Amino acid sequence: MDRFMALKLFVRIADAGSFAKAADHLDLPRSTASKLIRDLEQHLGAKLIQRTTRTVSVTAEGASYYERATRLLAELDDMDSTISNMPAKPVGRLRVDVGSVLANLVIIPRLPEFRRLYPGIELHLGVSDRRVALISEGVDCVIRGGDLPDTSLISRRLCDIDFVTCASPNYLQEYGTPRIPTDLENGHVIASYFFAQTGKTYPPVYQNGTDRFEVSFASAMLFNDSIAHLNAVLAGVGIGQILRIAAQPHLDHGSLVPLFEDFTGPRHEMHIVYPSSRHLNARLRVFVDWIVEVFRRLGPA
Repeated sequence: MDRFMALKLFVRIADAGSFAKAADHLDLPRSTASKLIRDLEQHLGAKLIQRTTRTVSVTAEGASYYERATRLLAELDDMDSTISNMPAKPVGRLRVDVGSVLANLVIIPRLPEFRRLYPGIELHLGVSDRRVALISEGVDCVIRGGDLPDTSLISRRLCDIDFVTCASPNYLQEYGTPRIPTDLENGHVIASYFFAQTGKTYPPVYQNGTDRFEVSFASAMLFNDSIAHLNAVLAGVGIGQILRIAAQPHLDHGSLVPLFEDFTGPRHEMHIVYPSSRHLNARLRVFVDWIVEVFRRLGPA
């Protein structure tokens, strides 16, 4: 039995809750994966995984074994990098998930730099506004905005980014220019962003001094991808709240017009988030340090 591979496989199964996903991640035939786990359990004399036709879960013995196995694998990863004299040049696969705007406008333009610094890292960049489940989907880290309700995750704050309410000149010529946020409730077409998993729209929140309020209106068109939302507002579909980093080039060019500049719009706290079991992963550590520098120019952390 390849005990090292069996250990990696067990940890991956526990993370993903799936034999199939774990085997695919490690490029193992599923029959080989099943045999490795059987051999590991026989070697230990304990049942680590409880499997039914629908679910995979760890036993009490498996949970204890998992905690020590994840620490051991992380320490081995660091040890290999140190002995190889490559503390800043780790190797292997790193899966990162990020929203569409940040991926296309912030991260991807800087990837040649990351590649030069860390040529041994095989970066898998998942680009989607959908919120992924880190552990079950085998994702090493995500970059997220807003609240972080899952306290089992480790996060590092990157910066604050804000939204701007804007419209195209063609839209404003046809519908007129609203002067205050409540004007949106009367006769204007709203292009909104909605969350794919819940169907809820992002609330249009404004603040003027100490007064904070939401504007109530019906959206005419809704989009669940931030780049598509931006393009819809550019096309004149309606008024929208856009991340400023995405809207700014178009505001500078004049293809978008900012609205309600006397009012403060919503702000997002951006974080990079990862499972606590992976906090010593060398690939993840250098990526986190690199991404912090990338986001530093967007705003204060």
